[in-house]
Amino acid sequence: MVTVIVSILVFGFLIFIHEFGHYITARIFKVTIEEFSIGMGPRLFSWKSKKTNIKYSLALFPIGGFVAMPGENGEYNEGAKESSEPDPYRDDPNTFGKKPAWQRLIITAAGATINIVFGFLAMIILTCLINIGNTRVAEYHTAEDLGTEPISMKTGLRIGDEIVEVGGKRVRILDELSYEIMRHGNEPVDLVVIRDGEEITLENVVFPTQTDQGQSFGLMDFKVNRVKKTFGSVMKYSWSKSTLIVRMVWESLYDLITGRYSFAAVSGPVGISSAIGSAAKAGFTSLLYITVLISINLGVMNLLPIPALDGGRLLTIIIELITRKKLPAKVEGIINGVGLMLLLGLSMVIMVKDIIQLL
Repeated sequence: MVTVIVSILVFGFLIFIHEFGHYITARIFKVTIEEFSIGMGPRLFSWKSKKTNIKYSLALFPIGGFVAMPGENGEYNEGAKESSEPDPYRDDPNTFGKKPAWQRLIITAAGATINIVFGFLAMIILTCLINIGNTRVAEYHTAEDLGTEPISMKTGLRIGDEIVEVGGKRVRILDELSYEIMRHGNEPVDLVVIRDGEEITLENVVFPTQTDQGQSFGLMDFKVNRVKKTFGSVMKYSWSKSTLIVRMVWESLYDLITGRYSFAAVSGPVGISSAIGSAAKAGFTSLLYITVLISINLGVMNLLPIPALDGGRLLTIIIELITRKKLPAKVEGIINGVGLMLLLGLSMVIMVKDIIQLL
């Protein structure tokens, strides 16, 4: 029950701020809005403003939401034709499709942008609550703590070394260091370190590994020095960690496509809810971190140029800005419809997989 309640609150809040981004920018540009809904499926509650004529709704399933704007799919772009049912927006100059392309671009990008910005702001709070570390080796884990023998010191790494690159990737904070060792440390990897004021390259450093779902990962077998918290260090750490999450999303997609990660590693709302429940039991900082992770993930994924996602619509608007021609309404509707069906189908497959794994 705790998992369900906390998951609904987290998903509901992140969906709300995403849709609010679309809503508030649409209001700024005076776009006609039919409905602002949090959740999908049957409506639990609806209220229509007499002043704006906008319907505000709360729906049963907290897995999405929408801001319904006439003309989103181009149906009002070319002027309405005579039909048995008169078009109430035929002469409305404020439908989404009749607004300039640059305004539609901002409205479309606003939802994902707010998710990413919220993630960064929440990361600042999180950074203030936790210990933060740099990339200088302070001491090695014991075999008892690590669960295996620390071995990087036997292949060239020393206490006091400040690691600045792992496998060609620059690292500035503990989280970047840990991630790159996890990603590249499953095989011997080159490190660039600063030792006694001199930058040197350590070739083929070996780290302990662990295997999860058939995939091997490197383990960081040492501890690093803590960083004193100042305004500057907190902001730098928060920015670096937030950009790291963005990169993790992209690289995880790449690893999934190239076969490094199996389909079993993909999670939908059910799997994510389970992770949220575990984080909630672990404490506030764990819950806040997974909320940040989901928020930034949601923002980045929505910007992918896939039909039915914000990124797919952004792509068509960018093409319009370049070519000065709008995509025909029928073509755009078909593309978005097919994309939506594929996404819903994939979501169902992932949900079934998550339920089977939980059981």
